[in-house]
Amino acid sequence: MSEHPARAASRRSVHIVETRPQNAKQQWLELFADDAIVEDPVGRSPLDPQGKGHRGKQEIGAFWDRTIDPVRVKFELSDSYACGDEVANVARITTTLPDGSRFRTEGVFVYRVDAAGKMNSLRAFWEFERMLASDEKSG
Repeated sequence: MSEHPARAASRRSVHIVETRPQNAKQQWLELFADDAIVEDPVGRSPLDPQGKGHRGKQEIGAFWDRTIDPVRVKFELSDSYACGDEVANVARITTTLPDGSRFRTEGVFVYRVDAAGKMNSLRAFWEFERMLASDEKSG
């Protein structure tokens, strides 16, 4: 049995974000459909003050530059539910900033793909305030 297309896309996305291969940003952007949207987190936050998400590869690329590129990210997947053209992953993400501060984010991360297996949405359900409360300095 082949892997569900949305689950496969989510795994590729996580792999690129975690391992940072050469040309990581470009590889990550290639996972998305041209008119895709990233809402991470969903709604208004300091990462998206208007709460409209980041639509299209140019905005998604700018999101990478601001929020993914400067940090190191580790995903711990605890469960995954694939239905229709989507997958909902339950995970904990540990983000390490350049100064050694670490933040842990627990949430549900929903990826939707089109018929070609390209991601047309990534919606991350997590609470910004809870993430800030998890701040710790690495040893």
